[in-house]
Amino acid sequence: MPMTREECIDIYKRYSRKLFNVSLRIVGDSGEAEEIMQDTVLKFFRQEMEGRQEKEGVWQEGKMAAWLFRTCVRASIDAVRRRKRERLFFEEYEAAGKEEHSESVEDDQAGANSGMGIQKIKDAIRELPDSYRIILTLVLIEGLDYEEISGLTGTSAGALRTQFSRARKVLAARLKEMNVIEYV
Repeated sequence: MPMTREECIDIYKRYSRKLFNVSLRIVGDSGEAEEIMQDTVLKFFRQEMEGRQEKEGVWQEGKMAAWLFRTCVRASIDAVRRRKRERLFFEEYEAAGKEEHSESVEDDQAGANSGMGIQKIKDAIRELPDSYRIILTLVLIEGLDYEEISGLTGTSAGALRTQFSRARKVLAARLKEMNVIEYV
């Protein structure tokens, strides 16, 4: 039997602050930590509504708390990893563009306009065809390997490697056109 509204409110009151705090310690951003906490609690409630609760039909207190914390911690770690991958990805392309301009007078402006370079890269990725944008996002930003993506999409790992290679070339050409990088 699904949880009542009162039971849901009770669980939220009991665990939301603890989940928020553990997530905040990991991600270091209160807005992101609150979002992760809410997603964790909603995921728990969604599973309850779909009837995926414990075999006995009722969560044991310790198991429920462990599931909530484990799910929150994993989501928080994933958020940190995703942020790190995004930062490294954008820094790599920004650094490549700066290396080419280092001998010119424009180098002084490059530091001031570094945010513009990142925005240009984001725009270039958004403009890619869906298949290229998805493979670049899954590999570079989400950090999935080709076998994991193959399992998700049903496409062979070899085909995904080819698609990724082509997507990188198209992205590099677009970035060159936008004067974000000088070489391809």
